[in-house]
Amino acid sequence: MTKTARPSAIAGYDDWPAYVRAHPRHLASTAAAQELSDALGVPGAPAPLEIRVHWEETYDDATTTELSWQLGFGPRTRGWLVRPAGRPGRLPGVLALHCHGGNKFGGADRLVDLPATHPSAAAARAGHYDGRALATGIARQGFAVLAHDAFAWGSRRFDLSTPPWRTAAAADARQAQWRANGVVPSDAEEYNAAAGFHEDTVAKAAGLLGTSLAGMVAHDDLAALDVLAALPGVDAGNLGCIGFSGGGGRSLTLAALSPRIRAAVVTCMMTTFESLFPAYLDAHSWLLQTPGLWRLGDWPELTARSEAARFLVQYALADELFPEDGMRQAHRLLESLHSGTDRYAGSFWPGGHVFTAAMQDEALEFLAETLTN
Repeated sequence: MTKTARPSAIAGYDDWPAYVRAHPRHLASTAAAQELSDALGVPGAPAPLEIRVHWEETYDDATTTELSWQLGFGPRTRGWLVRPAGRPGRLPGVLALHCHGGNKFGGADRLVDLPATHPSAAAARAGHYDGRALATGIARQGFAVLAHDAFAWGSRRFDLSTPPWRTAAAADARQAQWRANGVVPSDAEEYNAAAGFHEDTVAKAAGLLGTSLAGMVAHDDLAALDVLAALPGVDAGNLGCIGFSGGGGRSLTLAALSPRIRAAVVTCMMTTFESLFPAYLDAHSWLLQTPGLWRLGDWPELTARSEAARFLVQYALADELFPEDGMRQAHRLLESLHSGTDRYAGSFWPGGHVFTAAMQDEALEFLAETLTN
């Protein structure tokens, strides 16, 4: 009897362990940043990246360029640089960080106006960004904006065409539920269901390798920040980052790890760790819940590990993922941490877990005030 081959648990990333062994540790610029980097297990930087330009188009007053680069393991990273059309000279740069959203089929495409928008990106934009393409909207106001796919999303997603056993069993149950309900899922819906189950496997693999899901995403974000800083027409001395939900956590982490960041927007991703117990833990992914992170202090306290960034933190009072008392406690802690400085501003908004148009407008004003003055 022929034995069936066991499928890879990390298909598309079978070179990941060797990469981490060869690049075991990101070297931060301060002891505080290094402590965070080590807690997340951020691998070291790849060799200098070769950037490919795939196409460039101008429409609706924005010029969009599709780029890609190879980080040394896994699939190539896809990203889009968006600039205001016809604007010469160097512009302040912003790294736009996409959310988790339960949508790993896509990535940064939800943030960019493209000639053809995939339905999964359109759904994410409608559901989480008030219908706006965040990166393109920022670029039209005078910024060079790079939006890239993070580790495990979009172009960087795992190959789940033959899922590993635990993922396959859970995905089969989901398929049975769809059939019982008369639902015919799209390719994106099928992938996202499997990827949701597979995230536990990715976190497990990362832990064995001495890293974490958040650490691997931070690795990709640090590399993208280097790409942005080196692009022609970008003022490398005026860089910021912005993100909603899981992207907000990425924004906070990047600002704490890199001295390049002068302005960071964290939207719908701020609370105290204690407030997540016991009812809110299951609302969040491994991006927020890295084992042992609390030993470094609370989530708001990570802002103090940044060398120079100013933070705008936006809270949604009816956010389904965070209790109001946790958000208000985080706000008070941040005010105390940054008392007497201009490094923290917090704002509370009505509504649920959505980056509304009004919140985006406030974030844009903050970026303009910090990066263009």
